[in-house]
Amino acid sequence: MTATTPPITVPGDKSIAHRALMLAALARGASRLLNVPAGLDVLSTQRVLRALGVTILRQAQDDNGVDELIVHGSGGALVAPGTPIDCGNSGTTIRLLAGVLATRGLTVTLDGDGSLRARPMRRIAAPLAAFGTQIELSPGGTAPFVVHGNAHARGTQVEVVVPSAQVKSAVLFAALGAHGRSRVTGQLATRDHTERLFDAFGIACAADESGALVVDGPQTPQATDFSVPGDVSSAAFLLAAAAAVPGARAVVEDVGLNPTRIAFFDVLRRFGAEVEVHASDGGPEPRGRVAVRGAVLHAIVVEPAEVPGLIDELPLIGVLGAFARGTTVVSGAAELRVKESDRIETFARAARAIGVEVETSEDGFSVHGPARFHDGAIVTAGDHRIAMAFAVAGRAAEIAVQLDDPECVAVSFPNFAAALDSVA
Repeated sequence: MTATTPPITVPGDKSIAHRALMLAALARGASRLLNVPAGLDVLSTQRVLRALGVTILRQAQDDNGVDELIVHGSGGALVAPGTPIDCGNSGTTIRLLAGVLATRGLTVTLDGDGSLRARPMRRIAAPLAAFGTQIELSPGGTAPFVVHGNAHARGTQVEVVVPSAQVKSAVLFAALGAHGRSRVTGQLATRDHTERLFDAFGIACAADESGALVVDGPQTPQATDFSVPGDVSSAAFLLAAAAAVPGARAVVEDVGLNPTRIAFFDVLRRFGAEVEVHASDGGPEPRGRVAVRGAVLHAIVVEPAEVPGLIDELPLIGVLGAFARGTTVVSGAAELRVKESDRIETFARAARAIGVEVETSEDGFSVHGPARFHDGAIVTAGDHRIAMAFAVAGRAAEIAVQLDDPECVAVSFPNFAAALDSVA
């Protein structure tokens, strides 16, 4: 590929930013965090940490909507507020924070918006109970819920039965405050941002000979300076906008290349797009430049084993399937039904609204392409991934796509529309 297309930068990775903020909040001393995304989800994490007594100061903000922050760590001495903590729309915030609080001597009520209140929370309440933590869930196993932290928690063995990085991370955060050794087993082949950031903040966490993650507690993070790499899930939408148009090109620089997050690049190659990846940093969270050139696409099949590494990109893969020749199939993705919206049904309704033929199942969907696109109105259900995916569809198909809630993109990528316009 020739390097004539101006590179695009994307906001910092919110999955990484949530964790860096929480570790900095628990550390002794001041941490400097760079390239922190200013999307609503990460602002929710900042808000809840302030409610727990942590001082977070914004030093600067650039035109791409990212912050430079100074976090004055509490050394673990959090303070319970007198009112419920609002986690907004952020599932990562509420689940990881429950883990942080699980082994602290506080009683705190965690809540969120209507979408967050519909998301399942038994998946964290059950494993955190192994530390003697009591979590009072609302009927249906949802938020709002009350965390009764156990300051006398002993290290224990916890099996993660849901393949979720949020669940694994909640348990690891709880292990930091427990007394003695904790072993985390089960479904661990998910995003490893927490393990990598533990190392960056001086926390000892290693896999034993059986593959279990081992944490000897209690441990207090060491304050550090850390720059959040660009969000690969945000970059995926810009790269897909190029992939769907033969000859189009997009280059994203300083983007995260964590091995648990780059499966989408292989998906683009399987569709038929050209993809080049150039790593530039071997730090705790690797990063680099990714370039994609569009081509005539051919349908693919996403197998269940691939789903954990593609969970945020699956609606986008469905959109690409609408440009591809043949039937693109996604299965084993029942987790999509409990995201910010039921992403299987929300995706299917939106796709049909612009002329795409879609069939759904309990755990996935099939898309028949290439579609005969037409203008349409999209119901996003307030879901940023749906909104961005169909903005990509509209641009690549050169049709008018009317989003009912374009502002929901601000959850993760406030400057998305301008970035999409820069794809050549």
